[in-house]
Amino acid sequence: MFRLDGKIALVTGCGTLGEGWGNGKAIAVALARQGASVFGSDLNLEAAQETQRIITEEGGSAHVMVADATRAEDVKKLVDACLAQYGRIDILVNNVGRSEPGDPVSMSEETWDEQMDVNVKGAFLACKYVLPTMVAQGGGSVISISSVAGHRYIGKPQVGYAAGKAALEQLMKTTGVIYADRGIRLNSVAPGLMFTPLVKRLAEKYAKGDYEGFVAHRHKQVPAGYMGESWDVAHAVVFLASDEARYITGQTIVVDGGIISATR
Repeated sequence: MFRLDGKIALVTGCGTLGEGWGNGKAIAVALARQGASVFGSDLNLEAAQETQRIITEEGGSAHVMVADATRAEDVKKLVDACLAQYGRIDILVNNVGRSEPGDPVSMSEETWDEQMDVNVKGAFLACKYVLPTMVAQGGGSVISISSVAGHRYIGKPQVGYAAGKAALEQLMKTTGVIYADRGIRLNSVAPGLMFTPLVKRLAEKYAKGDYEGFVAHRHKQVPAGYMGESWDVAHAVVFLASDEARYITGQTIVVDGGIISATR
């Protein structure tokens, strides 16, 4: 089940800065392990190339390039490069995102605009340039990585990120309805508090660098008692990309250990 043999997957934000497994890296590798050929992008070429190395050393096919998901010119070049390499795009994963602290008073207008660009516009641009190809092919699957922050307050003042992720899910729902009769499915995966390399950077932003205290706090926030891993997100993406999910569109799979179902 959940095999993706012969399918081409375009994954934005496919690299992980530093050691460990971020969501994009795990997603790209998981798709490849199920048989998909992967074309990935990232702002950091070395991070993307590390993902490519893992896939190719495991016998898969992968190509990567640098692209800024918030720039239309970059996204068009990325899509064109993928099509030139593989001839089609069956799976699009919008994995680019970033959280910055602030409420409407403390957050600058520039930061707000950047949060909307990174968390919403990137997915909009990818859909803009990929959907025509999927229509011509007769189908495809688009999966955007959202967040439980788009569903409820999770203890950090990040109004731009929360609003952006909520908007991202509605972008997928609305577009999913519009393209449903053309064989194209659009869904979201909303991770909760995941234990990825990103946690260190979040500790600097939200906990004054107290990494151990920040990690312990995040574990306690989860009803399951611990943060999830990037592979938990990747496995949900694999399912939505597969033919077994052929009748699912406009939906969000929450991967959060029970956070948004809890009252605390």
